[in-house]
Amino acid sequence: MAANEADGEKPLDPSILRVNVRTLRVLAHPLRLRLLNALREFGPATASKLGDRLGESSGATSYHLRQLAAHGFVEDDPTLGKGRERWWRAVHKGTAFDRSADYLRDPDPEVRGAIGVVLHEIATTHTQELNTWLGTMHEWPEEWLRGFDVSDFKVRLTPELSLELAKKIHDLVDSYRDRIPEGTEGSAVVRTHLHVFPRPTD
Repeated sequence: MAANEADGEKPLDPSILRVNVRTLRVLAHPLRLRLLNALREFGPATASKLGDRLGESSGATSYHLRQLAAHGFVEDDPTLGKGRERWWRAVHKGTAFDRSADYLRDPDPEVRGAIGVVLHEIATTHTQELNTWLGTMHEWPEEWLRGFDVSDFKVRLTPELSLELAKKIHDLVDSYRDRIPEGTEGSAVVRTHLHVFPRPTD
């Protein structure tokens, strides 16, 4: 999730999808979000391969892939299709929420419901990824066991400082992108989750 230029951010990468009310309504389905995430993380796949990966029928994955394609989230991969086999790939490498659009206070309950579905699915995915790591970390080399971190922090901030903190963390993570070439021995894709939210004081 990222802020937009109105917040003083640097312009978003054109390969990042900006979420608006229209795209929210399309994305507000757990299976569609899972399909999109799978294509982004693991690369092109057919509906049947995605069904096997996600534990869904190929009919369900095929239907929702077509819905995603109709709205520009996924597309055919002509380099892989053979005969009647249809391969899909993600159009964008990530998604960003526009902070200037006040989704959470939208008077339309359908819009608020849609953003709720999307954000809860993101939170669920984060939890699943962390639990998978915790359950399999014994299989990784010693170096990675020293290199992982699970921490939480509590600091008193204003809304402006909270936004500043999130921006700085985004910038820090971005500074590590493309430092390690694809296929470098001993490297791995590292997932970093950021959750910044206020807590009641009483």
